[in-house]
Amino acid sequence: MTTGARIPRGIDDFNPYYTNAIAYLLDGTPTTNAVRLGIIPDELTQLTGFATVWAPLYSKYSDKKNSRTTAVKDQLLEIIGNVVSFDQDNHILDRIAASPNVTIVDMETFNIKKGSLQKTTKSVSSTPINEPVTVTIQPIGGGSLTVKCYSTTGQRASIYDGADSVQYLYQVGDTAPVSAEAAGLTKELSTKASFTMALGSASSAKNLYIYFRWYNTKHPELSGPWSSLQTTLIL
Repeated sequence: MTTGARIPRGIDDFNPYYTNAIAYLLDGTPTTNAVRLGIIPDELTQLTGFATVWAPLYSKYSDKKNSRTTAVKDQLLEIIGNVVSFDQDNHILDRIAASPNVTIVDMETFNIKKGSLQKTTKSVSSTPINEPVTVTIQPIGGGSLTVKCYSTTGQRASIYDGADSVQYLYQVGDTAPVSAEAAGLTKELSTKASFTMALGSASSAKNLYIYFRWYNTKHPELSGPWSSLQTTLIL
């Protein structure tokens, strides 16, 4: 199936496509297909969450006489819309198409046209990112903070061209790390330039010490340099 929209919009077409796609991402030993294709754990959790909600609703929808209702149909269409939006916001299928590890089976599983793959892979830069990450960090209480990442030329928070995510190293406490190479720092990744860090209420009144850099999950060697240390009081 390599024609039309990558993600089918019809309920009966979407069901085998998405069920197979999720099973495929989870498959693979010792490295799953999700890891091989650059899908981060938070994204996989969201994608499998859609499938978990979908399955019982589709079972009801399949029983035309007893449990198919307009409400069930509307819920299934809403899930399809959410999956499409999640893909568009996070460029899941685009990143799979551009992965250096992508195979013909991957393309067939996710309904990716070969031409799109070739077009995407040709545009991959070989120049390391030199752009620093500019950030604003706003404590919002309860141990949570909102983070917005900018490039030096951008007025809106957005992922820098050449990267597909922002990587950050952080530590909570009262003593600042000496560098981004210090032991004990927690490493995380966000595919969105605006995100929330939920550190828990136990972190309140402590300091957040954090470094950022633009990151390319498909080509880590091209990722940018770490920013200077940012320090924020957690509320």
